[in-house]
Amino acid sequence: MLPWREVGQNAGSAFAELVALMARLRAPDGCPWDREQTFDTIKRYTIEETYEVIDAIERRDWPNLQEELGDFLLQAVFYAQMAEEAGYFTIADSLRSINEKLVRRHPHVFGDVEAATPEAVLKNWDQIKAVEKQERGEGPTTILAGVNRAQPALMEANEISKKAAKVGFEWAKWEDVLAKVQEEIGEVNEARRTGTPEELEGEIGDLLFIVVNLARWSKVDPEQALRAANRKFRQRFAHVEARVTGAGKTLESASLEEMESYWQEAKRA
Repeated sequence: MLPWREVGQNAGSAFAELVALMARLRAPDGCPWDREQTFDTIKRYTIEETYEVIDAIERRDWPNLQEELGDFLLQAVFYAQMAEEAGYFTIADSLRSINEKLVRRHPHVFGDVEAATPEAVLKNWDQIKAVEKQERGEGPTTILAGVNRAQPALMEANEISKKAAKVGFEWAKWEDVLAKVQEEIGEVNEARRTGTPEELEGEIGDLLFIVVNLARWSKVDPEQALRAANRKFRQRFAHVEARVTGAGKTLESASLEEMESYWQEAKRA
């Protein structure tokens, strides 16, 4: 037996137990809370669990990641159980679907196609995906139609800009992107002075979109960069708060100069 098939069988019994537990919880004599849930009421928990997985990874908290991945898997099982009850599909259908898709879209692993680089793999993936859409009878679509709208705006902006760049709608060099950032800052300043609130919002949106492109050109994931910046701010502000309260003051009573001094301490540390 191939090693990866053996691993799948070992995990299969635990996954089957999870599926059985979910069915029991949704049974007429199961859990009242679980029985009253719907596809729509569970959505927010799916979002929460997704970000908790990401948070555990960023903190390199592997025991916590183990737990969070279990919670994450439960979301898929919960949706599939509700779908089975409604007669839509089963969790086995979903598993077969992804298994077949992985084999079909990795012909360089499971077939005789050559793809020696990640770029070649992605090119093959896009070509296979296009053929699949054609076989399903999905007509021609716009370049950006495939970008998922149901994701954080920062991630959506990154995907939009990458799609446009693939067909040549792109700056010639990094310096051109930086110049565009500076141009947008000027337009934000102008809208702040003479524009309406709606115009200012629009210009700030344009600035954020160009900064995402600057990150793309710098080979930086903007979502991860912002999350790192958020984490850094949390750490530094916690230092400021500790120093202020240690001095017998509250944040509200401390001067900006004091807080800035403690902030610089945190940066040096």
